[in-house]
Amino acid sequence: MTAPDTPRADLPGIGRPSSGDATLMAVAIVAVSTSGPLMAATAAPALAIAFWRNAMASGVLLPVVVLRCRAELAGLDRRERRLAALAGLLLALHFATWIPSLDYTSVASATALVATQPVWVALLSRARGVPVSRSVWIGIGVAMAGVVLLTGVDLQTSARALVGDLLALAGGVFAAAYVVAGGEIRRSVSTTTYTFLCYSTTALLLLVACVAGRQQLAGYDAETWLKLAALTAGAQLLGHSLFNRVLRSTSATVVSLAVLLEIPGAALIAAVFLGQTPPLLAIPAAVLLLAGLALVIRSSTTPSVPVE
Repeated sequence: MTAPDTPRADLPGIGRPSSGDATLMAVAIVAVSTSGPLMAATAAPALAIAFWRNAMASGVLLPVVVLRCRAELAGLDRRERRLAALAGLLLALHFATWIPSLDYTSVASATALVATQPVWVALLSRARGVPVSRSVWIGIGVAMAGVVLLTGVDLQTSARALVGDLLALAGGVFAAAYVVAGGEIRRSVSTTTYTFLCYSTTALLLLVACVAGRQQLAGYDAETWLKLAALTAGAQLLGHSLFNRVLRSTSATVVSLAVLLEIPGAALIAAVFLGQTPPLLAIPAAVLLLAGLALVIRSSTTPSVPVE
């Protein structure tokens, strides 16, 4: 999650959100839907894109942390620092797999497959001893059927598209692990402090990877820098900041279900601006995937907002 404010605990039930929350969620959905298309259209190496969006976000959060969270930052214990570092590592791995996937497969497929995050969260929770209901297992099965169908469609397109699908799936797994680690540290650390530490760690690790891989980090044209800034302001900060804002008064289940609208949103933006029209068979695959994810989120006791 990427909000500078601290959300309240989940509310019981999944009642209809207020008109104000619904408006904020609509803006947030548009913001996060631009993530995949913007990264696919940005003329910079994938790891460099990941580095800059985290470095820019850290720079935005730095003055807030200095002014409001210095005491909390100084008072973190060793466990909290380790968890923040682990979350940063997992987020770096998420970006290092998902963003390159956009070079191999379509925005629609990559966005749909990385959105399997709730499935992996449920499986990680089960591995940690948390009971998983029958309806969650059914949702996982439906979602995985959608994954198999979607990757099968992409394999018919090219082996390169299948590589992109696998990278996007890996991105979903790392995103799920990131959310689980973040959930632990968020028990005692504010969103602002945690987000700053996590993004800073992610940016540092990606910087090392870029230098080691001799990735170009500068010398871009003005359009590329503008897209990087838009990516940071939109998906990295605005989108999930608004989602976290409405968590104060709207059920996390509703918010998580709303985030799923990013999948058709990103596909539509990619179709209009990038000319990426998904194959006809990809549509029922995406519908199946969405249905399974919705069932997993609806049936989970601790639904989470996917990361971008």
